[in-house]
Amino acid sequence: MANSSPAISQGGSAPKTQGLKPTVFWRIGEAIPRSLNWSLMVSSIVVPFLAWWAIAQFSGINPSFLPAPSNVAEAFSRLWERDFLIQDTIASFTRVSIGFLLAAIISAPIGVLMGTFPSFAALFEPIIGIFRYMPAPAFTPLLIIYLGLDEAPKIALIFLGTVFYNILMIMDAVKFVPRDLIEATYTLGGRRPQVLMQVITPFVLPNIIDTFRINIATSWNMVIVAELVAAELGLGKRIQIAQKFFNTDEIFACLIVLGVIGVSLDLLFRWLLRLSCRWAID
Repeated sequence: MANSSPAISQGGSAPKTQGLKPTVFWRIGEAIPRSLNWSLMVSSIVVPFLAWWAIAQFSGINPSFLPAPSNVAEAFSRLWERDFLIQDTIASFTRVSIGFLLAAIISAPIGVLMGTFPSFAALFEPIIGIFRYMPAPAFTPLLIIYLGLDEAPKIALIFLGTVFYNILMIMDAVKFVPRDLIEATYTLGGRRPQVLMQVITPFVLPNIIDTFRINIATSWNMVIVAELVAAELGLGKRIQIAQKFFNTDEIFACLIVLGVIGVSLDLLFRWLLRLSCRWAID
């Protein structure tokens, strides 16, 4: 009996791209050329910057509402010369580092345990779910009452705004550990502590780092909120002062600093992922 398909008659399946036109830009799940990748990355920054410059330059909008890039550069220089920018950045970065580190230390083991043992999930998930839907900034009045106006309430707000999301995202990552790996460990004589520490934890480590990379943005959101309420130094405080005196150019300068910090931290976590989890990188 004759085969109905030439591909089948050759002993193989039909080509994956059969009927599709060759493309570079619209590839699905495949790497694009390095030159195109860099061109797109540069365009993602240059195009919005040029649009901002054109609107500020030619739209006739009052610079007090939309400062031009040159005005923002002058504001940046002004803040830098007065040491405001350095002091505020260091203050905010210190608060975020402490609050986020505390959240990471607590959330990683709890998330792994909840994903591994259904009993832990049943014990902790309901209460964590309740707290997760409570906006962290709503705790600010209580934190000020309980902890005063020093650094403690700011760090506590960052901790509360980050830890619950970390826990649930890490817990979900553990659920994707292949059951075959766990059963193979038991077959080879492994015990529960070995399964937990030598199978599950290494498997989800890349997901833990990715979780931290994503949720550190939440920590920066929380520190700005905390500094708007009560702080002597910090980028949030600097934005509040600039708003008070209608210095929108300084607000833009602080926002750009926050963006640069965010991109730098994202690259740092990506580097950490490549360094510590080479086996998980394609």
